[in-house]
Amino acid sequence: MIREILERLVKGEISVEEAEKLLKIAAIEEVETIAKLDVKRHMRAGVPEVILAEGKDSEDLAKIVIKALERSGRAIISRIENKHVEAINKIISSNTSVQLNKKARMIVVKKEGFTVNKTGGKVGIITAGTSDIPVAEEARIIAEEMGCEVITAYDVGVAGIHRLFPSLKELIEKDVDVLIVVAGREGALPSVVAGMVDIPVIGVPTSIGYGLGEKGISALTAMLQACSLGLAVVNIDGGVAAGAIAALIANRAAKFRKTKTN
Repeated sequence: MIREILERLVKGEISVEEAEKLLKIAAIEEVETIAKLDVKRHMRAGVPEVILAEGKDSEDLAKIVIKALERSGRAIISRIENKHVEAINKIISSNTSVQLNKKARMIVVKKEGFTVNKTGGKVGIITAGTSDIPVAEEARIIAEEMGCEVITAYDVGVAGIHRLFPSLKELIEKDVDVLIVVAGREGALPSVVAGMVDIPVIGVPTSIGYGLGEKGISALTAMLQACSLGLAVVNIDGGVAAGAIAALIANRAAKFRKTKTN
């Protein structure tokens, strides 16, 4: 449909404004009465459509995945449960690959021949503790599906801050464009990192922690109150959001690096 719209525009059959409107309409794929997929989001905004499995009926999710594969060749599904995995496996054909990350609770399904173009963007991901890894893995998957190289350093929090410095040194040496720093409990690590580097830092509070500031409240508050500049913060357990923002920053930086060298 997009090719047809562009051909009509070139022939002068429709105006630029009409073509823009038709392209927007073409970007939404309706799945029966269940969902409306933004299948061209990656083309328009640089961020792929991510299907949230949480709260969805397994059969409905399977139908959405099938439609996404038909239209874009890839389906990224977050917050999955075992019932969702079973439903997706039932509808997968032999020419389709399934990548399941149990820690991240994510599945990436791709039709044969679908490839992610490498952008040259580099994203670093740091976690304070091992318990923060599932959220960090969400961010990693999204950034990689947006074409970035991702370098990780897990379990280097302030409780043993000596662990941080070798990993941070490596990330700086690898010249990452942006850092995602994931932390629960008191959420101190993003503030520390932001005060040490000249790289944009995205803080991700996790729901790890108990007591007065349980379920990520303390971590979120601490990151929002941080005095270190250069730190932006996403919502509690917002790994997908952090990965998307980081990849947009890294991809834009990579784009201008290529322009400068050409």
